[in-house]
Amino acid sequence: MQARLIALLVLAAGLLGGCGYNQIQAVDEQVTAAWSEVLNQYQRRADLIPNLVQVVQGYAAHEKEVLTRVTEARASVAGLKATPELINDPEAFAKFQAAQAQLSGALSRLLAVAENYPNLKADGAFRDLQAQVEGTENRIAVARNRYIKAVQDYNVTVRMFPSNLTAMLFGYKTKSSFSVEDEKALATPPAIRFDTAPAAK
Repeated sequence: MQARLIALLVLAAGLLGGCGYNQIQAVDEQVTAAWSEVLNQYQRRADLIPNLVQVVQGYAAHEKEVLTRVTEARASVAGLKATPELINDPEAFAKFQAAQAQLSGALSRLLAVAENYPNLKADGAFRDLQAQVEGTENRIAVARNRYIKAVQDYNVTVRMFPSNLTAMLFGYKTKSSFSVEDEKALATPPAIRFDTAPAAK
């Protein structure tokens, strides 16, 4: 009896391995890891924003509308539950992306304010934060590209025969990814390099 049970378990393991179950597990883990890195980089950007707002506010306090928009956009992003399950919910994923795009736009406008304030452009703290934001935007682009590739591999696996049968059996569905429009919007990072030379009088 015990030998028969062991034989059945070995047979089941062989069938699951041969029908793509293990491959689905591997690519699903890759998607989860890639998504975690996307969230990590978005969080890094969100963490930089309060310091950036504070420095800009010291020089350009009357740019209240721009400062308010950045703060509100950051709060909107922070209010979303960015869990690993988000990538399995297309509607929640779209909302998350819209909030991140809104924050990117507000951040670009905030950094553009420095053009009108030569003293702000020359401030060491501002330049340091500016460089960190720029580096973070690049990291976000890299993390998103890795996520796109991981989702592509996963989606192909759960849609191809015979692993699609296993995916259907165990409830694995395709995952959301960034759209072409998202990628076009990020093709050129926000213009955040400024000439620090004093303005001509």
